[in-house]
Amino acid sequence: MKLENKPNHIIIQNFTTESGAFYPVLNLSYQLFGAELNTAPVVLVNHALTGNSQVIGSTGWWNDLIGENKTIDTNKYSILAFNVPGNGYDGAIVENYLDFNARDIAKLFIEGVNFLKIQQLYAVIGGSVGGGIAWEMLALEPKLALHLIPIATDWKSTDWLIANCFLQEQILKNSSNPIEDARIHAMLCYRTPESFKMKFDRTINEELAIFNIESWLLHHGKKLQKRFQLASYKMMNQLLKTIDVTRNSDSFEVFASKIQATIHIIGINSDLFFTARENKETYQELKKYNVNVFYNEIESIHGHDAFLIEYEQLNNLLAPVF
Repeated sequence: MKLENKPNHIIIQNFTTESGAFYPVLNLSYQLFGAELNTAPVVLVNHALTGNSQVIGSTGWWNDLIGENKTIDTNKYSILAFNVPGNGYDGAIVENYLDFNARDIAKLFIEGVNFLKIQQLYAVIGGSVGGGIAWEMLALEPKLALHLIPIATDWKSTDWLIANCFLQEQILKNSSNPIEDARIHAMLCYRTPESFKMKFDRTINEELAIFNIESWLLHHGKKLQKRFQLASYKMMNQLLKTIDVTRNSDSFEVFASKIQATIHIIGINSDLFFTARENKETYQELKKYNVNVFYNEIESIHGHDAFLIEYEQLNNLLAPVF
């Protein structure tokens, strides 16, 4: 099984974004894990805001879900993961982040799938913005995958999500300490009041003479500052704000009528970012149009981040698909 492989690169030429920006050359990097390509069903994994293509291995962010004899078994599946151009993991950044939206990244990922001569994906799975990009891919190519598994995400950015992304952008543009300050705000969206109460319960960090919740937030800000670039944060935040499968089409009904994949929506009951209520509404809408869709929910006090915390529940929900 390939684990610590470095990203491979596909050069995408003459790409025009939805906003009309022309890029003569774009670098699309990716990593492969598990069974050799074209010897097993392929699972595409789309990373979230601060993630990358290293889904498993010593620095893998989804080791609890993917690997040998795990729910997504690398003995049985080929695992493919692209880096969102500009996420910085492959050393490349995109300065003009407003040129791009989530649909553009979906197009680039589809070009990557085609370049690798993959006829059809067994599944495309992603959490948060990665799941939003997965929805966009299905809007562009209804026959792309047998299964779509969007986790803690939705087919559109809601007003609430857009508002939080707007605040993130203001912090990223105007703060003297942009990555740390933006991350501190983001952590309030990713967790819940109940989660913080359980973890900290108003305790004090005696050494720093501040509340433990404050020292924890400062720690997360500093941690991200060390490994993430400002341009990458701006780019990923822009994508999170621009998810919309109905872009340039007539309606959600038109989108739904073209779907051929089985859709497995996984919400989180306490998610403040992509709410369970929105997920349930999406499920009900898709059922109206006879889409083969299932809805399941992770129960957790930890909010949006539960898809990276509640592995036992996630494994149980995904086991029937894999």
